[in-house]
Amino acid sequence: MTLTSIALNNYSRRFMLSAASAVALLLGLPTSETLAAPENSKEFNIRSFGATGDGTTLDTEGIQKAIDACAAADGGQVLIPSGNYVTGTLRMKDHVTLHLGKGATLLGSTNLADYATDIVGSIEAPAFNRCLIYAHSAKKIAFTGSGWIDARGSKTHFPEKVGNGLGERPMLMRLIACQDVAFQDLNFKNSASWGLHLVDCDRVRFNGIRIESQNNNVNNDGIDLDGCQDVEIIKCRINAGDDAICPKSTTERLCKNIVVRDCVLSSHTAGFKLGTSSRGGFVNIEVTNTRFVDCPMGAIKLLLVDGGRMENVLLSDLKMERVGGPIFVRLGNRGRAYNQPTEQIYDGDQKPEGVPTGIIRNIHIKNIDATITGDQRDRQGIMMTGIPGHRIEDVALENIRISFPGGGTEPEAKRIVPEDIARYPEQFFFGVLPSSFLYARHIKGLSLKNITVTFEKTDARPPVHLENVEKLTHSRVIFDQRPWKPK
Repeated sequence: MTLTSIALNNYSRRFMLSAASAVALLLGLPTSETLAAPENSKEFNIRSFGATGDGTTLDTEGIQKAIDACAAADGGQVLIPSGNYVTGTLRMKDHVTLHLGKGATLLGSTNLADYATDIVGSIEAPAFNRCLIYAHSAKKIAFTGSGWIDARGSKTHFPEKVGNGLGERPMLMRLIACQDVAFQDLNFKNSASWGLHLVDCDRVRFNGIRIESQNNNVNNDGIDLDGCQDVEIIKCRINAGDDAICPKSTTERLCKNIVVRDCVLSSHTAGFKLGTSSRGGFVNIEVTNTRFVDCPMGAIKLLLVDGGRMENVLLSDLKMERVGGPIFVRLGNRGRAYNQPTEQIYDGDQKPEGVPTGIIRNIHIKNIDATITGDQRDRQGIMMTGIPGHRIEDVALENIRISFPGGGTEPEAKRIVPEDIARYPEQFFFGVLPSSFLYARHIKGLSLKNITVTFEKTDARPPVHLENVEKLTHSRVIFDQRPWKPK
């Protein structure tokens, strides 16, 4: 638990406050419980600053005036009352809470010209430089309420391709180098590209938010955390076209102390993914008590391919339903350097120069109950692989119950899986695995304990493939009611 969550829980218990009020107290903002009378309230209703909420008029100016006035008064709450408010880029300021009341909707403008260009863009995805909500170096900001922020980022308004290049598609939100950020109960949907993108932010808490963003399908991430530290994502529901939750590391600043708990995650690509950008790396990451539902390309992916380090990762007490694959762990050497365009992707075994191979160690996966579905066997099975000369270290799989469709053939059991040292890391790129449950290659320290695997149909492949695996321990590993012993 982070210091932010401890403080929030203590405020809630001590003063018997609502969750939203606890957030406000934590961030040093006024609440209905602490204000003597409405006339003394530091509340800034956007309608008082000219916003109309008629669903047609561009209300950017009125909303921004309310935010600016709130910040000038040393903080408070910017109230967005019931109505439909069309807006371009909004810039958050210190000590401001943006609160969407019941029946309130912020509607992203469908005109690209309404999105600011004089802001810090995205290192990894230049086509997504614009955004609906933006902040740089802001302190103690919050996003609360029961309303919706609808970016309206459909393919009609923001096409994926324009001519031979990527079309410009604004992110829903980008926060850079912000501190003490809270999200409480708010709803987000229909981002044109990535959803909530936080870069180098510290002490962040998401509690009870909902993200529905499968309208564009391509690049519709839910939450992206780039170089962020001390983050909690609690009781959130995310239904994303791309990665639902994706910590990244485009610079040498670590993603560190990140907790995901009590969430429901759905994604066309990955429910939870570390990487692909992994220059600094990821330390102290926990995903616990979470459901992964309808993830056809895989539930969890741990990827380190640009140097850096990944260590102390706990995946615990997880349920997976209708997922195409449970877990993919990849240590590779794509070696993409800082500020290198994301479109440059290396394939094959030729390593780029100048970026060392990273380190993955101390991965603990336990208490998993999973049902794997779908007929694409190149997306099934647990795959963990390093590269020659660089092994993943100390991986434990414990208390795993998992069901696979089966149906693997004898020719598939004889497949040689390419190393593809520098290729973009996606499991299905490696083809159908020669094992039905676990493919482990270039591992030092692998523990298998209390594992039960069943298959709907007979599978001709062996359940486990081990290649360059040192220090293997195993106990109570059962495949279709038959104990397993390595050959």
